[in-house]
Amino acid sequence: MLIAPILFGVSGVAMGVLNARQHFVFPALAPSFLNLSLIGAALLLAPRIGVRALALGYVVGAALHLSIQLPGLVIVGARYLPSLYHPGVREVLWLMAPRVLGLAAVQVNFLVNTNIASRLGEGAVSALNYAWLLMLLPQGIFAQAVATAAFPTFADQAARGDQDGMRRTLVGTLRAVLFVTLPAAVGLILLRRPLVALLFERGAFQASSTEAVAWALAFYALGLVGHAAVEILARAFYALHDTWTPVWVGGLAMGLNVALSLILPGVVDRTGLPSHGGLALANSIATLLETIGLTWLLRPRLGDPKAWRLQGTALRSGAAAAVMGVTLLLWQQITTGHSSLSVGGGVLLGAVAYLAAAALLKTEEPRTVVRLLLRLGGRFPLGQNGGRTPAGPAKDSPVDKSPDVE
Repeated sequence: MLIAPILFGVSGVAMGVLNARQHFVFPALAPSFLNLSLIGAALLLAPRIGVRALALGYVVGAALHLSIQLPGLVIVGARYLPSLYHPGVREVLWLMAPRVLGLAAVQVNFLVNTNIASRLGEGAVSALNYAWLLMLLPQGIFAQAVATAAFPTFADQAARGDQDGMRRTLVGTLRAVLFVTLPAAVGLILLRRPLVALLFERGAFQASSTEAVAWALAFYALGLVGHAAVEILARAFYALHDTWTPVWVGGLAMGLNVALSLILPGVVDRTGLPSHGGLALANSIATLLETIGLTWLLRPRLGDPKAWRLQGTALRSGAAAAVMGVTLLLWQQITTGHSSLSVGGGVLLGAVAYLAAAALLKTEEPRTVVRLLLRLGGRFPLGQNGGRTPAGPAKDSPVDKSPDVE
């Protein structure tokens, strides 16, 4: 399996090249080939060679992860010219250093939290892991994808010194992410029990396990908006060639997370809820404060700090999410004891209620979300003319059409 990190490293470079050229289809498909390889190895080879099948599937998946992007490199006309003396190589190494430190800090934070969770009773570590994976679904599906697609635009606007354009793009992207993740957080909180029961409750995973995971998920979901916003804000700093600020702000947030992780489990336990929920709550609080810190530091660097008006989106999305929440509560009263119906119908009814309320409140974010989703579906340039102009890069973003002031 040691060859897999090398393949993923090269594949990551290919992803960066394609994203910079506004091509997103091949990078988006790459993880699917890894998953298919793992599934195929588990189904076809595991009965014959045991656990080694997964190792083989992982290596093959890494190779496919890279191979699927090679046609994209040909399409954009990329050429490999090895040179360790190119100025860009030195710049990448310099910008990469704080990112490496940040990733190391994340792992240390993970180990500390795991150690604390292991002292909170049987099943606490597993409950937190399951809940974390569920919380990451909406964050990974939308926020990370949008951040990846927005980064080339941020970088282009930063390189041209277009502060106003970058600010409009950033604020518009944050509004769209807020519009999507806020109802997702409400849905995860209100549908936590039937969702966990539907996905995991079988075999050794009993009702008590469902309860433990459900409460951890509720506390993690409180920080979903923050996790999504950090993805966007960090890439805005990267576009400005500042990789240090997200690292030291993230480091402070991790320190706060550890401190709160030592305090909140006892506080939560005294309320009668599972104590491990305090660890999830600590993560959410630290992430939300990290979001506030990054926003506060970024605002003056993009000109006119007063132009960052997200309150209107937050209020309208919050009101629509409240309507959705009431709808879900009523739906759960009808479908008690039917996990699949509660989750499936709840997602559908919740989405309809949220979008209907948003339409009545005349929110503009749905159009922005649609443009972002279309852009993620392929090579959808940021320009209004549907493509890059022959003279140079696109000048506008699909998320910068809204005015600065609401």
